[in-house]
Amino acid sequence: MKEYGAREADEGRGRGRDWHRKFGFGKLATPAEYVRRQKALAEKLLALNASAYIAEPGASASFFANISLTSWKLSERPLLLIVTPSETTEGPAGRISLLTPKASSVPSRSPSRPDSGNKFEATRAKALILPSESTVQYIEWQEDASPYKLASAAFSDTTGTVFVDSSIRKFISDGFVLALPNATVLSAPEEITQLRERKSSAEIDIMKCANEATVLAIRAVHKELHVGIRESEARALAASALASAGLKNAGCLTLFGENAALPHGSGTDRVLGASDFALFDCTGSLHGYYSDVTRTVALPGATIPDDHLEIWNNVHAAQTAALEAAQAGVLAKSVDEAARLFLVGKGYASYFTHRLGHGIGLEVHEEPYLRGGSDVIIQSGHTFSDEPGIYIEGQVGVRLEDCFVIRDDGSPVLLTAGVGGQSLSPWAP
Repeated sequence: MKEYGAREADEGRGRGRDWHRKFGFGKLATPAEYVRRQKALAEKLLALNASAYIAEPGASASFFANISLTSWKLSERPLLLIVTPSETTEGPAGRISLLTPKASSVPSRSPSRPDSGNKFEATRAKALILPSESTVQYIEWQEDASPYKLASAAFSDTTGTVFVDSSIRKFISDGFVLALPNATVLSAPEEITQLRERKSSAEIDIMKCANEATVLAIRAVHKELHVGIRESEARALAASALASAGLKNAGCLTLFGENAALPHGSGTDRVLGASDFALFDCTGSLHGYYSDVTRTVALPGATIPDDHLEIWNNVHAAQTAALEAAQAGVLAKSVDEAARLFLVGKGYASYFTHRLGHGIGLEVHEEPYLRGGSDVIIQSGHTFSDEPGIYIEGQVGVRLEDCFVIRDDGSPVLLTAGVGGQSLSPWAP
C-alpha cells in the first residue's frame, strides 16, 4: 500500500514539543500578497466586464483585504468591502472602498463637542488594517439613507455587472438590486471564486502548520486515554491540546464505541471501554486558515474485535485509494468514486454514507467538494479533506481524515506529511 508523507519519527510520532521550534507557526500574508490578490481580482473583473465586487466581513473579504469576522462582526448595519477594477499603465489594479455605518444626521447638542458621536462605526472602520496599493476610500452612510445607493459612488459604471460574494446575506444583494435598477447584480462566478480556492505557497505553509499541530494534539490526547474516561473528558483534553498548540476557534468531535456510527453525532458522554474505538474529528485555525483531521484510535492493549479492525483497515485503504486518484486534471467526482469503489469491493459501500471530502482554507468547509456528480476539474493549489468512513449504526463507526494539496506538478501531498501523514494503525494515529 502506497504511503504519503515521510515518517519523521522524532517530530511525527514522538517529540511533539519540538514542533514549534522545527516548523514555526507559518507566516501571515504580507501587504504585497494582498495587493497581488486585488490585482488578480481586478483582472478577472475587467475580463468579465464587471464594475465591482462586493463582500461582507468573512472568508472572502479576509482573503482580499484582511477583513475577517474576528475584526468585524456582522450586524443589520452592513459594512462592505468594494473592489473596483481599472486598467493602468502597470496593468490591472483594484481600488479598495469600504462602506461603513455612521451616526444619523441629527446635530449634536453639545456645544463643546459638536461632532460628538456622529462618526458611530466610521472611526472603528478606519482603524481596520486594509492593505492597498492606493488610498482606501471610505463611504460613510447614515441610517436614514440607503447604503446601497451611496456605495454606487465607488462604481465607474452603475449600469454594468456587479458581483457579490456568494456568502453575502440576501437583504444586502436585494438592496443593491433595488438601488441599481439598470445594473445586473450577480453572485460571483467561478472565475472569481477560484482565486480563493487555489492556495498560494504562503497559504499552504500556514495550512501545513495548522494540520500538523492538530495531528500532534490528537496524539497527545491518545496517550492520556484510559478505560473509563468519558467523551466529555477526552473532548476537554483535545480542546486544551489544540489551544496549547496555538490554534484558535478549535473544537473536537469526540465519540466512543457505537456513538461514532453517527458521523456528526453529539455523543452521550459514554465511557471508553477496553474493546472500543474512540473517534476524534478536530479542527482549529492558524492566522485564519483551518485544519481538519480525524483519527479513530484504540487503547494500548485494547481487545478490538477482528471485524472492527477489518473495517479500520478498509477505511485506511479507501483513504489511500482516493489520494492516489487525486491528480490535477481529473474530475472531483472521480476521487470520491475511487474510495467508494474500493469499499464496494469489500462489501461496505452502503455504510459509507457521506461525500469523500471538502475544500478547506479560510473556511473549514468550502468549495470545491469531492463528491459524486461534481464535474469540477481539480487543479494545482486546490486543498481538500480526504475522509472516508464506515458507519454501522448501533455497532461501530470509523473515519480517517487528512487534508491534502495538489502541487504544481499535479500530484497530491498531505498537509500532515511533515509529522508522518496518514494514521498507521488504531494505535499509531
